[in-house]
Amino acid sequence: MNRPLTKPYTEGFALNEFYADLHIHIGRSTSGQAVKISGSKDLTFANIAREAAERKGIDLVGIIDCHSPEVQKDIMDCLHNGEMTEIADGGISYRGTTILLGSEIEIYEEGKGAAHLLAYFPSLKVMQHFTAWMSKHMKNVNLSSQRIYVPGRQLQEEIYARGGILIPAHVFTPHKGLYGNVTPKMSEVLDLSMISAVELGLSADSDMAGHLSELDRYTFVTNSDAHSLGKIGREYNRIRMSEPSFKELMLALERSEGRAVTANYGLNPRLGKYHRTYCLGCSRILDQAEVITGVCPYCGGSKKVLGVLDRILDIADRKDSEMPSHRPAYHYQVPLEFIPGLGKATMEKLLARFGTEMSILHQADEAELSEVVGKSMAGQIIQARNGTLSLVSGGGGTYGKVAAPSE
Repeated sequence: MNRPLTKPYTEGFALNEFYADLHIHIGRSTSGQAVKISGSKDLTFANIAREAAERKGIDLVGIIDCHSPEVQKDIMDCLHNGEMTEIADGGISYRGTTILLGSEIEIYEEGKGAAHLLAYFPSLKVMQHFTAWMSKHMKNVNLSSQRIYVPGRQLQEEIYARGGILIPAHVFTPHKGLYGNVTPKMSEVLDLSMISAVELGLSADSDMAGHLSELDRYTFVTNSDAHSLGKIGREYNRIRMSEPSFKELMLALERSEGRAVTANYGLNPRLGKYHRTYCLGCSRILDQAEVITGVCPYCGGSKKVLGVLDRILDIADRKDSEMPSHRPAYHYQVPLEFIPGLGKATMEKLLARFGTEMSILHQADEAELSEVVGKSMAGQIIQARNGTLSLVSGGGGTYGKVAAPSE
């Protein structure tokens, strides 16, 4: 487990910095009930808690399928057997890691499209109350990311009336992103006063989002959207709080009382599945320096999946990106699993020496890494940490990759 970095706060009490990944799916319940159809079967509530605490070294995790009654049974079992405990300020504690109870919900705007929103609540009791309401407006409340048949603004009112928070998910992606699939302005669909933060998604970063003035007021978060245990922590945040809890996260997203998101760690957008436009005619990723408009320059086809970068520049209301003073640094960081040649055996050696993936990425120096995996691999890990590895862009649902030396 990581030791949080302690920073004195000016009013005389200490605030710490914690790592957080707020978007992790449940694949199956313990009973075998499918929750996220595309999620791994070993993505259960208890397994996610263990992976985050013992292997990843993440202090705060948001599990966003906790509205499912089958998942709620698993949560109650973990609480009743004493393995986990509820926290007074919101969340569930497991071996130093706090689990936030969340839900990913699909809204649909007539004539516009569908988008995913993330809702989080302080306790299991409140989440169960929210599930009871959603079940009246949703066809199958047991499954993840289901469509709710109420307007977006009504959903917001229900979330905030219960003391919850709402974060639009992966806002720029063509697959269920609010900007990417529904609208050029969030204000056309949602009440901007009932949004606590905005999730960028794997194919975007803060600089890209800086082209939209509508987003200036919001804290950005970078999360994994993990569909398997290994993907947990591929994007994450560093957050200054007194402890990892729902209440403290709320303050951090509001940038209140010294709390704040102090760093976003994410993939270089070139590694995202939807970074650039993809031609459906010739199956090419259109990674030219200029934004692609009109027909494909390779085959002349007109059917394309519009990439995140191209979409942002198409709907931007300012030519140059601007960063408000509260915006933290965005660190390009390649997940360890993306590094060519870093397989399971090598990873186990690193974990045996350094404890968690966060320790490997943030605390081990190059000399220490070299003692375990050799100079060449240690150099690649340092480059992954610094975001300096050569990349090949992703698009059309295919991830980018770390380029081989000859590419």
